[in-house]
Amino acid sequence: MRGLGKTRRTRRTVTVGLCAAALAAALTPPALAAAPTAPARADEAAKAPHWELKDSGTDVRFRGLSAVSRHTAWLAGSQGTVLRTTDGGANWRNVSPPAAGDLEFRDIEAFDARRAVVLAIGEGEASRVLRTDDGGATWTESFRNTEAQAFYDCLTFFDRRHGLAMSDPVDGRFRILSTRDGGRSWKVLPNAGMPAAQDGEAGFAASGQCLVSSGPRDAWLATGGGARARVLHSSDRGLTWTAADTPIPAGDPARGVFALAFRDRTHGLAVGGDYRAGQASPQAAALTPDGGRTWTPAAQPPPAYRSGVTWLPHSRTAALAVGPTGTDLTTDGGRTWRTVDTGSYDTVDCAPDLGCWASGEKGRVARLER
Repeated sequence: MRGLGKTRRTRRTVTVGLCAAALAAALTPPALAAAPTAPARADEAAKAPHWELKDSGTDVRFRGLSAVSRHTAWLAGSQGTVLRTTDGGANWRNVSPPAAGDLEFRDIEAFDARRAVVLAIGEGEASRVLRTDDGGATWTESFRNTEAQAFYDCLTFFDRRHGLAMSDPVDGRFRILSTRDGGRSWKVLPNAGMPAAQDGEAGFAASGQCLVSSGPRDAWLATGGGARARVLHSSDRGLTWTAADTPIPAGDPARGVFALAFRDRTHGLAVGGDYRAGQASPQAAALTPDGGRTWTPAAQPPPAYRSGVTWLPHSRTAALAVGPTGTDLTTDGGRTWRTVDTGSYDTVDCAPDLGCWASGEKGRVARLER
């Protein structure tokens, strides 16, 4: 989406350490009858789950993040930067594509420690997709946009072969790319099944989560900038879409839904607001119980704009949302949110083994420790 210009623009149960329910409980400790002593507070803080910053070795902004496990994660950011860790963030390897310094990477989807697909955003040929099969040692460009009106924002994969990428509207409708071979080739899907876009409506490439999927065929895309902030849903891998209004404020190029997360094909979360610093975002979160057909405002939303959101693995009720002013936790499926950290992050992602990561400005990257 052009509103953020060059500065911005989503198994098997594994028991490792704490389960998701215990992790959520630990993030929300019960009130104590008597105030603990200073040593007790320090000991409790040391044991409580918390974001632990990892040294990325750079100061670029990472809005693209893909968590493979507690040990392996990929980052994608400005100046054509891609980093990868396989040791839990102790070391980060620069695996950026060659001659990519002018590209703005805003989304990355990794299948494992060796295979990943990264999206560069921008007008015209600045929007590109690249894939690696050898941990970033080499990259192949699999798509370069040639439509002057297009501006690609996000991508998602249903499985290791099938995926989609979305562009801001072209000729009045959002444009969808499709791949059937893991991102090695792409084609533009027909737009006959896409509802008309509102005036000024577009996606936000703020966290790689404006286009998400769940299961083998369902996908959702988030919008802002128009009169109403909407979520569009497809149940046939992007061929046809239906649109639903959300209660998240819009009506301005800086407002709308910035990120989505679905734990299955029916239960979803939306976060957003107004990305401008100092601007109020009074209703920054919403939830759906019916696959995005209807959206309900959070009874107690995050206190400010949030750009990223993810469910805790294997949990039906716990999720994390992040933004420039902090991290919020819900333990009731998105109805109420509570701030648990005040650090700045743009995006967040969790792996099936409860490896949760967050990243953002000035090279910031962190793993949830417990």
